[in-house]
Amino acid sequence: MKLLRLGAPGAERPALLDETGQYRDLSGVVPDLAGSALADAGWLEGLDIAALPLCSAETRIGPCVGSVGKFICVGLNYSDHAAETGQPVPEEPILFMKATSAISGPFDPVTIPRGSTKTDWEVELGIVIGKEARYVNRDKALEHVFGYCVVNDLSEREFQIERSGQWVKGKSADTFGPIGPWLVTRDEVPDPQDLDMFLEVDGHRYQDGSTRTMIFDVPTLVSYISQFMSLQPGDIISTGTPPGVGMGQKPPVYLRPGQKMRLGIAGLGEQRQTSQEYTDAR
Repeated sequence: MKLLRLGAPGAERPALLDETGQYRDLSGVVPDLAGSALADAGWLEGLDIAALPLCSAETRIGPCVGSVGKFICVGLNYSDHAAETGQPVPEEPILFMKATSAISGPFDPVTIPRGSTKTDWEVELGIVIGKEARYVNRDKALEHVFGYCVVNDLSEREFQIERSGQWVKGKSADTFGPIGPWLVTRDEVPDPQDLDMFLEVDGHRYQDGSTRTMIFDVPTLVSYISQFMSLQPGDIISTGTPPGVGMGQKPPVYLRPGQKMRLGIAGLGEQRQTSQEYTDAR
C-alpha cells in the first residue's frame, strides 16, 4: 500500500493512494503515519478503501512520516560512490545523523543555506521502522521494517568536509531531508535490493543507479544499527547513494538557486524540488 500525508506544513493528515490514483483520507482511521500507528498497523487489515473520503489532488504532499524520532544515514554505502569521492570502501557501515528539522515534503523548495557554495544532491532508499528493533539478528531484521520511501539526502560539502567535526552539520540544514511522496509498505517491495533509482538536475541525469550495488543491504543495516541504539517506530534510515553526486563531477557541480531536481526510485515514486536562495525572514 502507498501511504502519504497531505496538508500544510505542521498540519498534515494521513492518506493513501488508491488503485485509480486518487487520494483517500485516513484521518478517521489513524491519527497520523507516525510512531504507534506504524508499530501496530492492524488498521491496514480489512480496510474498505472505496469507503474512505476522497482528498483533493491539489493538496500539498508533506513528508510521508510524521514525528520522526531519529534520521539515521549511512555513508559511502555504494562502492562506485566511494570511488568517485576518493574514499576506500568501508569495512563496516559509516553512520551519521541528520537533524529531523531538515525533513520536508517531496515537492517543497530546497533552500541553499546562507554562505553555501557546495550544496549537493543524493537520491537514497529510505527504510522506515515499524517494530522496535534492539540487538536484532540479520535474518529477523526485515520484520522490523514497516516500509520504504525516497530520500534526497542533500548535503553542503564544505560544511560536511572542510569545516571540521562530524558530517551532521553538512547534512542538517532546513529542507535538506525531503522524504516521500509515499511510504510504501514492505509487502509491496519484495526485494529492496533490486530497485532502480535516478536523479536529474534541470533535465540532466546525474545519478542512474540501483540498490543492487549497495555494500551493506537493508537487513544488514537494520541489524547493525540496532546493535548500537534501539530503532523506534517511525525512525528513518537513509541507506546511501549511488554515484553521480555533484562533488564527484569533473569539475564538481553544485546546486544554484532556481535549479530543478527530479529524483525517484522504482515503485516508490518521484520527488521534484526547486532550489532557492536563503533569505532572512526576520
